[in-house]
Amino acid sequence: MAVVHAAAFTQSRPWRADEFRELLSNNFTHSVGNNQCFAVFQVIADEAELLTIATHPYYQRKGLARLLMESWQNEAARLGAKRAFLDVAADNIPAIALYESCGYTRCGIRKGYYRRPTGTNVDAILMERPLP
Repeated sequence: MAVVHAAAFTQSRPWRADEFRELLSNNFTHSVGNNQCFAVFQVIADEAELLTIATHPYYQRKGLARLLMESWQNEAARLGAKRAFLDVAADNIPAIALYESCGYTRCGIRKGYYRRPTGTNVDAILMERPLP
């Protein structure tokens, strides 16, 4: 996961292998996908949160992220979640388009949430949708 995350996240600090290991040792945290793309999410009570989704650049623009969105949302619903949440950098136009096409709507903003390698900060857009 750390290798794919590092390849996909060039505008922010990618997560390290030990961070993935620690996060996935939590009973509320789950993952779906493979070495081309994956998603990590949490389900607590009836809410699911997408923590990260990454597609290796070689496999981008092939519809894998859309399939992965369906996969993690279905798994979250199976685990009892009724709503899904995520946040996305305001300058990540492709991700915003993906999430909106998957039924997410904007529900908030976190000012200056993401720190870029250049030292600038970018807002996070909060998004949500009901799960089936």
